[in-house]
Amino acid sequence: MPHVAARTASRDRDTGRYQSHRPEQTLLYQIVDEYYPAFAALMAEQGKELPGYVQREFEEFLQCGRLEHGFLRVRCESCHAEHLVAFSCKRRGFCPSCGARRMAESAALLVDE
Repeated sequence: MPHVAARTASRDRDTGRYQSHRPEQTLLYQIVDEYYPAFAALMAEQGKELPGYVQREFEEFLQCGRLEHGFLRVRCESCHAEHLVAFSCKRRGFCPSCGARRMAESAALLVDE
């Protein structure tokens, strides 16, 4: 299993070293983090709510790639350096990181067939 996690970990293109994608630094993450809770509260005040699958998309997106929400410890087979790789949300609808990964995996399967 660590081999799979190491394979999906981001790598710095210039140095080949592991680099987490730090979702909290992206503009999309910052916008959702700032405005989604207030939007959900406003909807609740009006007696409305977003569908469950939409709520899950937003909530899991905000946890995606964050070490405090779970991680794997992986070890590089060549240099023996250890890294923590945060769990992803595995959602395709909203998360750009997970959506791109799923798209690449699907394309690879189509090419192999």
